[in-house]
Amino acid sequence: MVNNTNSRRNFIKKSSIVTAGLSLVDPISLYAVMKKTKMKLGLVTYQWGKDWDLPTVIKNCEQTGFLGVELRTQHLHGVEISLNAYERKEVKKQFADSDVTCLGYGSNFDYHHADQALVRKNIVGTKEYLKLCNDIGATGVKVKPNGFPKEVSKEETITQIATSLNEVGKYASDLGQIIRVEVHGKETQELPNMKAIFEQVTEDSVKICWNSNNQDLWEPGLETNFNSVKKWFGDTVHIREMNTGKYPYAELMKLFMQINYNGWILLEAHSFPVDRITAMKEQLNIFNDVTSAW
Repeated sequence: MVNNTNSRRNFIKKSSIVTAGLSLVDPISLYAVMKKTKMKLGLVTYQWGKDWDLPTVIKNCEQTGFLGVELRTQHLHGVEISLNAYERKEVKKQFADSDVTCLGYGSNFDYHHADQALVRKNIVGTKEYLKLCNDIGATGVKVKPNGFPKEVSKEETITQIATSLNEVGKYASDLGQIIRVEVHGKETQELPNMKAIFEQVTEDSVKICWNSNNQDLWEPGLETNFNSVKKWFGDTVHIREMNTGKYPYAELMKLFMQINYNGWILLEAHSFPVDRITAMKEQLNIFNDVTSAW
């Protein structure tokens, strides 16, 4: 059982953004700052939702205040391209009848491979899931680079990834969808390499999905790395549990708030709590504490 009070207290005590003078802030001024916070907390069904069918995903998100969701592939909720036209309409209706926004699909499509047939397969698959997202009322597909193959140069792979992103990005744009590129993969998750990829991306529909990796903290540090790619941010950010590990989520939220970010902060939890509903409520409380502290 999660001890909400102690866990939240410990997080706030360690938080670099909760200062000793916070208690002296005029409540009216604090409320004005809180109103400026446009970020919203949602869920990636990676672990905490993988064994929930779609009605359960929606119900649990409504119950816990996670009002946006990125559906992962091959999970029990089964929102896949195998759905026929009627089934897609039913998925769309379930979300439309709820308070939960379906942000789209968290895929495993990637474009870094030396095998060009595999790259083409991933591009075709991305397009199929973009059509699915369009049919169910969602807004985009998450893709990712997954490293640099040894068979070709790093520079060639960067160009190949960017070229692939431009192709699927053009297709996404025609459908009114977004390609969300997760900062992911050995070496490719390093921000200078992600920056190099996006310097060759020409489609406005292709955006970076910040992924809260330890590599973000490498020299020259979180703020500089954040600023190096912020112009390409999209409408989704991935985080892990905010009260575990050493990642400075309070500092990260401050950086997003300073650029008036109004997208979704999506919890991609890696733990296995006994009571996920309680754990989700705890994470929302922590998120609210941190974002209201400014």
